[in-house]
Amino acid sequence: MFRNQYDTDVTIWSPQGRLHQVEYAGEAVKQGSACLGLRSNTHVVLAGLKRSPNELAAYQKKIIPIDEHMGIGIAGLTADGRSLARYMRTECLNHRYVYGTPMQTGRLVLDLADKHQRCTQTYVRRPYGVGLLIASYDQTGPHLYETQPSGDYYEYVAMAIGARSQSAKTYLERHYESFAECSVDELIKHALKALSGTVTGDKALDVKSASIGVVGPDRHFQVIDGEPLQRYLDEIEVEGGLQPPAHEQPMTVVEEKGPF
Repeated sequence: MFRNQYDTDVTIWSPQGRLHQVEYAGEAVKQGSACLGLRSNTHVVLAGLKRSPNELAAYQKKIIPIDEHMGIGIAGLTADGRSLARYMRTECLNHRYVYGTPMQTGRLVLDLADKHQRCTQTYVRRPYGVGLLIASYDQTGPHLYETQPSGDYYEYVAMAIGARSQSAKTYLERHYESFAECSVDELIKHALKALSGTVTGDKALDVKSASIGVVGPDRHFQVIDGEPLQRYLDEIEVEGGLQPPAHEQPMTVVEEKGPF
């Protein structure tokens, strides 16, 4: 009712106890192209739906390596995601230089969440308009974390963020109990099946619009793009497992002013 009086600054509370600028940053995450992650007892897989602003442009990268044992998937403002990725890489490099070992993921995620939260307390800065899914394998095993613009963070067995992510969440909730004992190939196929439900229009999921990241005890974080993904899509097609594209009008997104 009185939103216009209370959304001009991130430090101003509304009478309902809300920070509207933080909620707007959360909306930027919801309108970014979908990204999801899932983990087994040994490996973690990230999957992202790449967008192209027009027919002449390249597809926006969704999966970003951070260290040998860690990578992230982003949904929201890509520029904010790159800034946070640079911060995470610097922290990992400093930790390796000082201690000679990979940085423990939980510690880095806590520092990252604090960095998000500090932006909600200072009037000279806006919240980061990006959500991250962080996949890693460290001394304590495989991990999948989510961070939010508000500074909240959670650890998950499987999670999806971004536009039309509810379809992917439904798939993950239906199958998550089987993820623990899955092989890497099975995890990747589950990720692609869940991701296919976030595609809109008549175009199905293909190697140009999908991106996969994998990490585990036997492999450093690896991004799988392009033709190497084709064999997984072919196997899923034989199994008849891809979800049909959602036939609905595309959402009006901030991407019109900059790719997500």
